[in-house]
Amino acid sequence: MDSTNLLWSLIFGSIGLGYFTHGKKQSNLVIRYTGFALMVYPYFIVNTIALVLVGICLLFIPRFIKF
Repeated sequence: MDSTNLLWSLIFGSIGLGYFTHGKKQSNLVIRYTGFALMVYPYFIVNTIALVLVGICLLFIPRFIKF
């Protein structure tokens, strides 16, 4: 893992923590599980471009899926 992956993992993990806490406060399962996914997925993806693309896709999930 290089420093670029580490930085992107930190960014998406921090945003995921914000999503998770916001989803927990609002009792919104979509935002909560998206936040959890944002915190966990960087452990499994090693390619930087794939890391960023999956992160961006996960960021927009709560915008399009209303529960």
